[in-house]
Amino acid sequence: MAEALGLTLRRDGALIAALSARFAARRMTMTDNNLKQADIIEGAVVLPNANGTAPGQWLDTGFAGYRKLVLLVPGPPGECKPLFADQCIPRLRDVIPPRHIARRTLKATFIPESTADALLAPIYSTYSDVETTILAGNCEIQLQISCAKPSLEAAQKRVDTLASRLEEALEDYLFSSTGETLEQIVLFYLELKQESLAVAESCTGGMLAQRITSVSGSSRSFLGGAVVYSNALKSAFCGVPAELIELHGAVSAPVAEAMAQGIRQRTGASLGIAITGIAGPGGGSEEKPVGLVYVALSDTHRTEVEECNFRGDRDRIRLWATQKALDMVRRKLMA
Repeated sequence: MAEALGLTLRRDGALIAALSARFAARRMTMTDNNLKQADIIEGAVVLPNANGTAPGQWLDTGFAGYRKLVLLVPGPPGECKPLFADQCIPRLRDVIPPRHIARRTLKATFIPESTADALLAPIYSTYSDVETTILAGNCEIQLQISCAKPSLEAAQKRVDTLASRLEEALEDYLFSSTGETLEQIVLFYLELKQESLAVAESCTGGMLAQRITSVSGSSRSFLGGAVVYSNALKSAFCGVPAELIELHGAVSAPVAEAMAQGIRQRTGASLGIAITGIAGPGGGSEEKPVGLVYVALSDTHRTEVEECNFRGDRDRIRLWATQKALDMVRRKLMA
């Protein structure tokens, strides 16, 4: 660092004495290598390290015509963190204008990342003082919005202004304006609408129920469900006629519909959701390839079924199937 800044190093006598005393107290031999910890950059202020031997250094200097602040801290987290908090942050507050950062995270699903960016870039690119990052993963698109201003109120106003425009552009792809998960949003609307939900799962093997019950308080709206992997259990727990399975196959729209209706009636829930599909890697055919999934949602008036073709490995197909089921419930409750 000294070389890069064109400055010299000096070996501090007081630091050498302190190092010697520390090693002597522990009956340890101090090597020449330890003496490097006493080398201080010209003009730097020594920052005492209460948790180790290597001190920090604070340097307020100039380079290439610009003012530069250099902070050197020891590497171990147990030394670095307290030294930075106690020695560096107060000094930074004295020399850097106060800045407050406001943040929001918007989440959308079933919109490709490239489509989202093409839709939203013309909007967020006009806000030069607001940073927008689009991240794709776990079946969703996240828009992380942040802004730094002298006051938190000013920063939050800019973030909220941009967020409102992005929300409007995303329409019903958007499921969260403040970072909630899809399962949290579904449970919020279930409770708001005083609805209850039960699930019947085949290829997802309980993953949908696991996602729902991972949210604290889910029992207020989620009644439970069944993993009906075999054809026999589809009939026993969901009342799916064996003839229907024989005629259309377990992975079919009619069977998914019957599963959703059956689990709703069996549990007394106001909504029943069912998933049946081929998660792979085996079991597919030309007519019914790996990734084919049917998701059905039933209420007291009607049952809707959606055919999906998901790509990827077994885990990805199963995850996307549960995402589709949750999103169908969300859209129905928001209609």
